Amino acid sequence: MNKILAAALLVAASTLAHAETSPAKKELIAKVLQLQRPIVETQVRGLAERPAVAIMQSVSAVIQQRVPLEKREALVREVQADVRKFVEESTPILREGAVRLLPSTTGSVLEAKFSEAELKQLVGALEAPAFRKYQQINEEMFRPLAEKLGPEVRGDMEPKLKALEATIRKKLDAAIGAPEPAPAAKP
Repeated sequence: MNKILAAALLVAASTLAHAETSPAKKELIAKVLQLQRPIVETQVRGLAERPAVAIMQSVSAVIQQRVPLEKREALVREVQADVRKFVEESTPILREGAVRLLPSTTGSVLEAKFSEAELKQLVGALEAPAFRKYQQINEEMFRPLAEKLGPEVRGDMEPKLKALEATIRKKLDAAIGAPEPAPAAKP
């Protein structure tokens, strides 16, 4: 009962807080959200890519272990095409959802945490030519880093990932009662 009362009071308080927001402050919040949209769109693309990368990593491990050598390359290309298609189809859906939710989520935080004067300062900073230029080339700057980082750390990361997969596989096999695979013969 107390939780319901507390929730009702919280809703009432937030409704009052929204009612007190001046039109000028609302305009400033809308401007900040508009200026932040490129960053949000980049983050949304990352949300679409994250599961795709995880799927690709899982599939790559299975392909390496179970697919005959002569079929691997073609299968990898097919899976990569499917993953790219997923990202390209998912990104607009996520972008539309983010743009729709931005005012009620990020906008609410801005409304609660920033005064009108602070929002004016924030808009000024976000509209600064140097910041706008930086924002426009942000993806261009970090894409080469991401492209080089994978190959750079692959040698260090692959053994760790394989060890983790082996540990998890053993635990799963033990949990489901599957027999342990025989160790590979050393030449």
